[in-house]
Amino acid sequence: MPPSRRPSPRAGRPRNTRPGARGAAARTRPTVAPAPRARFTNRAAVLVVVFAVLVVSYASSMRAYLQQREQINGLRERIAASKVDIAQAERERRRWQDPAYVEAQARARFGWVLPGETSYQVLDSNGQPLTGDDALTDPRTVAPAKPKAWWTKEYSSLEAADHPEKKVAPTPATRITPNQQ
Repeated sequence: MPPSRRPSPRAGRPRNTRPGARGAAARTRPTVAPAPRARFTNRAAVLVVVFAVLVVSYASSMRAYLQQREQINGLRERIAASKVDIAQAERERRRWQDPAYVEAQARARFGWVLPGETSYQVLDSNGQPLTGDDALTDPRTVAPAKPKAWWTKEYSSLEAADHPEKKVAPTPATRITPNQQ
């Protein structure tokens, strides 16, 4: 018995044929519709979870950062206000070191006078001393007077000419003497 041979992979094919002429059946693959790819894979799920963790961690850090920036801006405003207050206090301290300013304050606040000077105090109609607290009003807050038409002035002069005011002669004041009581 002859030794067994393995069948060759080309067995069953004609031998002297060109490769293109072997038949279309040998070259074509079976057409099977590919399975639709899943839209949400495990890899995408892991990526979404990692992204969510990063967003949460960065959001809390961003909130802390914004709070700290707000606090820093508030402290800067307080520092600026304190610097203004310190400058005003320094200016006031330098004023009080001036003897002329101290004298003017003593005269204004306490009514002090130097020896040889005469002091006067102005009283109001009730007998109370007037203070120097009176101040002029701001002209912007006062409503401007509306100008009157020219004919109103003319009409008022005609009215004054038609109806003159009657002047009452002053009566002599009666004086009570101590002997008349």
